[in-house]
Amino acid sequence: MIKYFLLGAFSLAQFSFVYAKEIPNDSKADNAVYHSTFQKVPKTVIIKTKKFKIRIDKQPNGKYLYQSWNSNAKITAKPSMIISDGELIPDGSGGNYYINFNNEGHSYQVWRNYLTDSAQKAPYTLVVFDSNDQEIVRQDGQVVKN
Repeated sequence: MIKYFLLGAFSLAQFSFVYAKEIPNDSKADNAVYHSTFQKVPKTVIIKTKKFKIRIDKQPNGKYLYQSWNSNAKITAKPSMIISDGELIPDGSGGNYYINFNNEGHSYQVWRNYLTDSAQKAPYTLVVFDSNDQEIVRQDGQVVKN
């Protein structure tokens, strides 16, 4: 009798796995992508520094697009610079990351500052390096639109 009971329970479990299916999560309301370290990376962010407005968009291929304007220009105007194929690079396990863009020997990095040693630290920082890896620009930025 116990053999039949165990056989039935085992068969029921097997049939449950056969008919189980994954339910996709197509939440259109969620406008963020989660990186492997569980940090929230927005699909689009607009940042304003002292001299620039910067828009970063996640592309369908998983890379990022960088567009920049003069700080007093409208975002609907033609960008003064467009760089494609940016790459998200995690920085530690606390949620900080940066997106790296390369253009004509210069490296543009937009840092997301989640964990800092100061509460006054800006949420984003733009850092630009020349072809000799010398820092030529460092500007803190605030989120205009997320």
